[in-house]
Amino acid sequence: MEFLIEAAGLAKNYPGRAQPAVADLNLRVAAGEIFGFLGPNGAGKTTTIRMLAGILRPDGGRVRVAGVDLSRDPVAAKARLGYVPDEPALYERLTGAEHLNFLGDVYGVDRATRARRGGELARRLELADSLGMAIGGYSRGMRQKLAIIGALLHDPAVLFLDEPLVGLDPKAARHLKDLLRELTAAGRAVFFSTHGLEVAQGLCDRVAIIDAGRLIAEGTPEELGATPERAGSLEELFLRLTGGQDR
Repeated sequence: MEFLIEAAGLAKNYPGRAQPAVADLNLRVAAGEIFGFLGPNGAGKTTTIRMLAGILRPDGGRVRVAGVDLSRDPVAAKARLGYVPDEPALYERLTGAEHLNFLGDVYGVDRATRARRGGELARRLELADSLGMAIGGYSRGMRQKLAIIGALLHDPAVLFLDEPLVGLDPKAARHLKDLLRELTAAGRAVFFSTHGLEVAQGLCDRVAIIDAGRLIAEGTPEELGATPERAGSLEELFLRLTGGQDR
């Protein structure tokens, strides 16, 4: 089995915080998998994704992306991944098309390919008619769509998404889910955090639950609800393991 995301002993501490943000985290995500990352607010989800994507330097542990060690060759590793943060930072005076052209230059995507791929993704996510607009006039959902298109422009092997459905209307969310399934069917790996437990249960091949910086459960949605001590839905398991309901 080919693993496109590998984290071993990943750790992060913030000054003035009593407990680590992330502690001794071990994860592997295979090619062809949609992997859901769940946890309460402040559990360490965003910190983990930022370390996996090379945005934040870990205090311990190692990360490999598509076979490349992130600490040893960060440029090569980042060239193999796409990243959409929970709050995309976009240049508001650029148009959507100019933003995509800028990313195409950064990733070395030739103009014909970026036009074809960017145009196709924009049509899929219903943003094509707005690419000539300045980003400053975009809604939250439009910004999210543009960030997703930009993350996929260079056809990465791995896609990291932090709360990708926030701001998307139901139709756009459905288009994105279909797109994620197509990416993994083509051998890519998708890693995303979400508070939408029903979405995770219906979309993900495997999920992990993190609480207080530590991994507390991992497996397929069916596996996590299969044993007597973990009977019930993913929502019931999540609430029980994270203290949201009586154990």
